Amino acid sequence: MAAAWFPAGTYDWLVIEERKRVLLANPRGYCAGVDRAVLTVEEALKLYGAPIYVRKQIVHNKHVVATLERRGAIFVEENEEVPEGATVIFSAHGVAPEVHEQAKARRLKAIDATCPLVTKVHQEAKRFAADDYDILLIGHEGHEEVIGTSGEAPAHIQLVDGPDGADKVTVRDPNKVVWLSQTTLSVDETLETVDRLKQRLPLLQSPPSDDICYATQNRQQVVKQIAPDCDVLLVVGSRNSSNSVRLVEVALDAGARASYLVDYASEIDDAWLAGATTVGVTSGASVPEDLVSELLDHLVERGFEDVSEVTTVDERLAFSLPQELKRDMKAAAARTAASTD
Repeated sequence: MAAAWFPAGTYDWLVIEERKRVLLANPRGYCAGVDRAVLTVEEALKLYGAPIYVRKQIVHNKHVVATLERRGAIFVEENEEVPEGATVIFSAHGVAPEVHEQAKARRLKAIDATCPLVTKVHQEAKRFAADDYDILLIGHEGHEEVIGTSGEAPAHIQLVDGPDGADKVTVRDPNKVVWLSQTTLSVDETLETVDRLKQRLPLLQSPPSDDICYATQNRQQVVKQIAPDCDVLLVVGSRNSSNSVRLVEVALDAGARASYLVDYASEIDDAWLAGATTVGVTSGASVPEDLVSELLDHLVERGFEDVSEVTTVDERLAFSLPQELKRDMKAAAARTAASTD
């Protein structure tokens, strides 16, 4: 345990133990798009009954996926794994148009849980492609969101994976080129990539509004605020969650002495906390709050009883459920009401 030494009166030395504390980031955890997607699966299970098929992980969180599996959701990689005529839900990360066509061909009842902010990027891609622009999509190769967005206009879109990727870009007309981005990137790294692109393409246009989602930006901003005071900053989230991984990077860049990503409190190595007096805690946008509560309990057991929440913004955004699901829920409610008359 860290200690500070001070001379004190008639005593030769007095040791004062520094109080262990936790700085709890707010906002953290579920964003509006994740909340909508998870609720979509839960309501579909209630309405249609198990099993409900979900193409890809509904959100990138191991605990959420396991919980929904126990309730009757079956996660698959492709539509071909879904029995013909069954119900399939598309994940929050979005899908390419061909995925919708495949679902129609198999007579699947498709419910699209794509985050509306991802849908916005899809619409931008289609619009700029229709105007014959070259589109530079900043994002991580292989990420489901990037695959879905690229599928909207594959002949017009090329991926730029980080600042170094900017040097490999080729375009047909430097006067007609625009950048878009994956919604869950590091804000600072994205701006660095854009700066590198503009060195080569001075007339590069920007999207009409920020593509990096509000929740990603808000979670990174509060981490930047608390990181300089943290000996260790713990991020609750899964390793395939882009926004969670970015929070670790942001914490280190902003001055945290160490930062770690964990799915569960049980994954914390006590050696990480040795000598620490201030621990920061946050969670990715696909993480339920109960996992954060378990981590805080874990820290209390190790002497970190003083928890201070640091709030930078109050998030109030909410998204309605997919239209396909809302329509069926309304019809079911009407049938129930009619049968009780």
